[in-house]
Amino acid sequence: MSGASVIVVGAGVAGLATALRLAPLPVTLVSTAALGEGTATAWAQGGIAAALGTDDDPSLHAADTLAAGAGLSDPEVARVVTEAGPGAVAWLAGLGTAFDRDAAGALALGLEAAHGRRRIVKAGGDATGARVLDTLARAAAAAPRITRVVGRATGLLRDERGAVAGLAVAIGGETVMLPARAVVLASGGLGALYRATTNPPGAVGSGLALAARAGAVLRDVEFVQFHPTAIAVRAAGPLPLATEALRGEGAVLVDAAGGRVMAGVAGADLAPRDVVARAIFSRTARGERVFLDARHLDVARRFPTVAAHCRAAGLDPAAFPIPVCPAAHYHMGGIRVDGRGRASLPGLWACGEAAATGLHGANRLASNSLLEALAFAALIARDIRGAQAAGPPRAAGPWPPAPSATILAEIQRIMEAEVGLVRDEAGLTRAAARLGALARSGSPEAETALLVAVAALRRRESRGAHWRADHPEQAAPRHADITLAQASQAAAGLAPALQEVP
Repeated sequence: MSGASVIVVGAGVAGLATALRLAPLPVTLVSTAALGEGTATAWAQGGIAAALGTDDDPSLHAADTLAAGAGLSDPEVARVVTEAGPGAVAWLAGLGTAFDRDAAGALALGLEAAHGRRRIVKAGGDATGARVLDTLARAAAAAPRITRVVGRATGLLRDERGAVAGLAVAIGGETVMLPARAVVLASGGLGALYRATTNPPGAVGSGLALAARAGAVLRDVEFVQFHPTAIAVRAAGPLPLATEALRGEGAVLVDAAGGRVMAGVAGADLAPRDVVARAIFSRTARGERVFLDARHLDVARRFPTVAAHCRAAGLDPAAFPIPVCPAAHYHMGGIRVDGRGRASLPGLWACGEAAATGLHGANRLASNSLLEALAFAALIARDIRGAQAAGPPRAAGPWPPAPSATILAEIQRIMEAEVGLVRDEAGLTRAAARLGALARSGSPEAETALLVAVAALRRRESRGAHWRADHPEQAAPRHADITLAQASQAAAGLAPALQEVP
């Protein structure tokens, strides 16, 4: 591997789009699985938000984004990303993505919650993520300048100036040092740190841990979005998703008696995700069941992915409402980056769900995630082409151990119980203390969970996806930056709370 290569970690839409946009630079693409496998992109049922309708404009899209972000979205980032939407869709179409079209041949635009216009571009109904991923994977596989490495990234390497200069990767039983002129972390989110999640099992915040261990600043990591309508099936592993587009097309949330769950709430069934998720949680926490009534929609034809999930669970959405519950879905916080995708460490960039770009704020607007990844992939590639290359990496290590199923199960238990949809000081204190102890064992997953718990404990207000039962009011909007050293120090000060954990 040449030191002139750019290393991109992650092979979802963010990683693949960045690798492709970096042409003509050579790229080493590092992922834990083969192209097209193990990524959240493949599971994305929504679509790509882009202002393409005759009644729409990027400024309207940006306004909806800022409203959903609850005071923490950056207006300039929202402007840049929403203006990039039409071009991103055109780029994917040029690579071969077959987007859904209407009878006249125009792009079919769907509606999702908190959008003021129909602007959701889809491919294969509710299979947009899989179709886009397939397009990008085929393009990357055909690009001779992209070298693929399957392994687990274990640490960032630094040059004599302190700039990020490469990556340590565990391949089989050996750790290999890969030098690079720059590193881009595009490794996804952290939803799999929760037991109830719509994310693949590998979504444990590995990119955040890599950056945090190297000393990078993270931002707003307390903001974890819970999708309101995961399909409530009793099964091991991630919960299948009933896309928000179902509600965009008229499906409604009901209780066991058929009463409307969102009656009297502003926006009703198309209210922002955090509002809908808490409304459902308030019912399920009392032992009630909530359902998504889509019987009047042709789910089998229009939403084939949802229909397949229902069949696998023995459900028939044409005959009965679909049982749903909230589940960890998307992380708005992440590695703090600027408008070019640069992290606080020289030589390091971040893209996609691993990054906190300022777009999503406290609550991501539906279908803005694929758009953000595509927009920042182009911005990052342009910036890296003009940036100073890192020097030769210095020797480093030791590297963290491979993930432990036992430790991960304990993290999931703690996060589900104490750092979930509704939080309070007592629970967050217990979580931070226990996670701090697990983090001292060297677990990167525990370190990432600790960062979330401490940040949530520090934010004594309710805003967007972060809801404090003991602080339901909003304070003045502010971002919250945190480092792993700060989180570890905070946890050490909470050690007596360990005695309170059952």
